[in-house]
Amino acid sequence: MRSTTEILKKVRELEIKSKKLARDLFSGEYHSAFKGKGMSFKEVREYAAGDDIRFIDWNVSARFGHPYSKIFEEERELTVMLLVDISNSSLFGTHYGLKRDLATEIAAVLAFSAVSNGDKVGAIFYSDRVEMYVPPKKAGSMPCLSFAKY
Repeated sequence: MRSTTEILKKVRELEIKSKKLARDLFSGEYHSAFKGKGMSFKEVREYAAGDDIRFIDWNVSARFGHPYSKIFEEERELTVMLLVDISNSSLFGTHYGLKRDLATEIAAVLAFSAVSNGDKVGAIFYSDRVEMYVPPKKAGSMPCLSFAKY
């Protein structure tokens, strides 16, 4: 059994390593390049040749005397669910480490990446049954996901 100091040190090392990997590997944002009638209104601009006439803003066009188009932007907020096997088979390992340690690192990288992009993160820890369910939440309201108690 590890001491609390060792566990906290490992969590801190994992956080630093994961944040760096997440920043390097997943540096893009999830704003979609798709334009069209999406979920959020972006702006109104003057009508340009090729604009879809279904998106003409007739109120603004009447006010200014020439056509204006509504522009929409689809914003993708993802929900990342981590499903992690914490059964006894995860205690198997190689010279690199236990499968459980590798799963922890991968989950941390994915979680920190999602958090840095403003996405929701949740987790299900399971063995032959669901051991723990952490509902998806945004950063700031997310509890620490650690295998320390398992």
